[in-house]
Amino acid sequence: MNVDPYEKFWMGMAAVIVAAFIGTIAYTARAYTLAPPSHVETIDPAQVMQDPRFANPGVTTLRDSTQQVVMVAMRYAWLPAEVHVIARRPVRFRLTSMDVVHGFEVAGTNANAMVVPGYVSQFTTTFDKPGTYLVACNEFCGVGHHTMQASIVVEEPR
Repeated sequence: MNVDPYEKFWMGMAAVIVAAFIGTIAYTARAYTLAPPSHVETIDPAQVMQDPRFANPGVTTLRDSTQQVVMVAMRYAWLPAEVHVIARRPVRFRLTSMDVVHGFEVAGTNANAMVVPGYVSQFTTTFDKPGTYLVACNEFCGVGHHTMQASIVVEEPR
C-alpha cells in the first residue's frame, strides 16, 4: 500500500496532537488532585471535636471586627444549627466535615463551599440584609441529605 507523504505527515501530526492532549490531561489530573486548589489547612476528621480550632463551634468576633463562624458538618446536621451574625460586617466561615463530603450553600447569596473531610474550608462574605438565611447541604451525603440544614440569623447592628 502506497501512502502519500503529505498524508503520512498529517497522520503523524494528528498522533502528536492526540499525545499532547493525553499528556496534558494526565499531568493536570496528577498535579491538581494532590491538594485542594485553595486554602490548604488539614485536620484529622476523627478528632474534629478535640481539635482546638473546632472544639467550640459558633460565632466569635475577631480584633478587626470580622465575625468568625466555626461550623462542623456531620451526617445529617450542622453544628451549630443556628448562628447569629451582624449585618454589613465581614463574616469568615471556617468549615470542616467529620465524615463525608458536604456542600455549604447559603440560600439567596453567593456563599458556597465544599466541605471535605480532612480539610478546613474557609471563605469570607458579608450579609447586607437582615433576616434568616437557610444553609443547605448541596452535595449528596446520604439518605438523610434532604434534612441537613441550618440557619444564619443576620441582625441589625445595635
